[in-house]
Amino acid sequence: MAGRIPQAFIDELIARTDIVELIGSRVQLRKAGREWKACCPFHNEKTPSFWVSPDKQFYHCFGCGAHGTALGFLMEHDKLPFPDAVDDLASRLGLEVPREGGDGARPKRDEGIYELLAQVTQFWRDSLRESARAKQYLAGRGITTETCVKFAIGYAPDSWDAVLKRFGGNADRERMLLEAGLVIERSGKGESGCYDRFRDRIMFPIRDARGRPIAFGGRILDAGEPKYLNSPETPLFHKGRELYGLYEARQALRKIERLLVVEGYVDVVRLAQSGIAYSVATLGTATTPEHLNRLFRVTSEVVFCFDGDRAGRAAAWRALENALEHARDGRQLRFLFLPEGHDPDTLVGEEGAPAFEARIASATPISEFLVTQLAAQADLSSVDGRARLAELARPLLARVPPGVYRELLLERLAQEVRMPAGRLAELLRARPEASRGAGIHGGPRPAQGGRPARSAGRQPLLTQAIMLLLHHPGAARSVAATPDWLAAEQKGFAVLRELLETARAEPGLSTAQLVERWRERPEGARIAELAGEESLVGDARAAGRELATLLERIGAELGPERRLNELIEFARERRLTEQEQKEFQGLLGARGKPPGR
Repeated sequence: MAGRIPQAFIDELIARTDIVELIGSRVQLRKAGREWKACCPFHNEKTPSFWVSPDKQFYHCFGCGAHGTALGFLMEHDKLPFPDAVDDLASRLGLEVPREGGDGARPKRDEGIYELLAQVTQFWRDSLRESARAKQYLAGRGITTETCVKFAIGYAPDSWDAVLKRFGGNADRERMLLEAGLVIERSGKGESGCYDRFRDRIMFPIRDARGRPIAFGGRILDAGEPKYLNSPETPLFHKGRELYGLYEARQALRKIERLLVVEGYVDVVRLAQSGIAYSVATLGTATTPEHLNRLFRVTSEVVFCFDGDRAGRAAAWRALENALEHARDGRQLRFLFLPEGHDPDTLVGEEGAPAFEARIASATPISEFLVTQLAAQADLSSVDGRARLAELARPLLARVPPGVYRELLLERLAQEVRMPAGRLAELLRARPEASRGAGIHGGPRPAQGGRPARSAGRQPLLTQAIMLLLHHPGAARSVAATPDWLAAEQKGFAVLRELLETARAEPGLSTAQLVERWRERPEGARIAELAGEESLVGDARAAGRELATLLERIGAELGPERRLNELIEFARERRLTEQEQKEFQGLLGARGKPPGR
C-alpha cells in the first residue's frame, strides 16, 4: 500500500526508544526490582498497579488492563493516531519516517491537505476581523475576541467562490479543495467546476490531537437551513470519531477530571469562556462507541448534557445504549438534563459557571437514568409490570461488563422488582463474556490492583507456548525446526507458527517489537494482552527448554487425534480392518478436548 511505514522502521523505533524515559516524562515512576511502577494514568487508583518493563519495552496495568508498547502509550495517553505516534517517536530520535510503495503519494497529499486547511483557517480568521456583521453576531452571542483567538473562530464570506479563488487556480488545487471538503462539485446539467461549501457562516475549526485543523463546522448568521453545516467525511476527518473542543480542553487543563458532552460548537465555546473548560461536542451525530473510547482515554468521568424535552431524553437514551459496555468499576457516567428552553450556551450565560457546575455535580447516574426510564414503561404495582421491567433490563444489563458496577446496578433493579439481587441475577443470566482473540484460547484474568495470579500452569498448552515466545522471543532458538503438525487447521496454530518462525528468523526481536507486528490484525489485542501477563520463566534459556517441552506435549496430544482422523478417512472408503474398527471405536470413545486445551 502506498505510504505504508516499513515494519523495519517500526522495529527500529521500538528498539531505540527508552519506554521508561518516555512514560516517566508523563507519569511518576518508581523503581521496583527490574521494573518500574506507578499509579495508572488511565484510571483512578491509590495503590500502584501500573508496571513498566524496560526488558520487554512494554507497560501493563493489572487494575484496568491497559497495556502496550511505547507507540501504544503515546496513542492512549496523548490521544495520537498511529502515524502521529510514529512521527512523535521518530522526531525524538531525530529520524525521518520512510514510506513504502513508490513515492508515498498519499502521505504527501495528506500533508498538503493539512497545510491547505491551516491556510483556509487563517483566511477565515482574517475575514472575521474585516466583517463588522460577523463580529456583531458573535458579540451578541456573548463570545469575546479572546475566545475567538483561542478556538481559531473565523468567518466564511458571503460568496460562492471566496475560497475557490484564493486557494484554487489549477485542477490539482481544486481536487485538493474538493478532497478536503471545502468546495462542492457542480452537478447540474451542463455545469462544471466547483463552488464554496461554506458561505456567510461563523466557522469553527475542528482540530486533531496535534492542534491541526482537519474539518470545520459552520453556523449560519441569519435564519436559514441548515443552521449548522459540517465538513463531509474526508481522508482526515471521520465525524463518528472526532470531538469538537477536545484539543482545547487538553490545552487548558493539565489533568481532565471529567468531560461534559454537549451538542453544539457555541455551547463548548461559551462554557470554556465561562471557566468550564472540559466540555466537548459530538459533530452532528449521536455518541458513538468510538467517541466513548476517546472520552475514557482522557478521563474516568463523563457527563452527557441534553435538553430536558422528549427529543433530549431520546438522544440521552441512545447515548446510554452505547455507553453501557463502558460502565465499569472506576468510571462514572451521568446525565444532565437542562430546563426547557435552555441549552448550555444560554443557561451558563444566565446563571453563571458556579450554578451550572452545581448542576453538573448533581447529574443523574447512568444506573438511575436506566432504571427510571425502564420503570416508566411498566406498572410496578403489579407482578406482571415488575416482570416486564426485569425483561426490559435483561439485554441492557448484559452489555455491562462484570464487576462491582454491574452488581450495584443489579441491586438497584432488584429494589424496583422487589426481589433479592442474587435471585434476580440468576434469572436474568446476562450473556456470557464473548471469547476474546481470534483463535487464541483465553486464560484466567489477573486480579485487580496488583500483580497477576501465577496461573500460567492452568492455561492451555497452546496459550503457554505463545506467552513464552512473547515474553522470551529468544526461546525460539531452542526449536530446530517448525513442527509439521503446526500446519494443521487447528485454532491458534497459525498464530503460534508465525510467532515461532518470526522469532527464529529474527532472534534479536523484543516483546514490544513482536507485539507491534500484530497491531492491526484480529489477534493483535489478545497478543498484547498475553504479553502483559506475568511470565513464570525468568530467562530465555529456561524459556527455551520449557517451549520445547510444550511443543512436544502438544504434538503428543495430537497423535491420537491425527490417527482418529486417518481412521475416519479409511471408514469413509470402507477400508477398515477388524483391528482398525476396534481402534477406531476406542479412540472415538476416548476423544476429549482438542489438543492444546
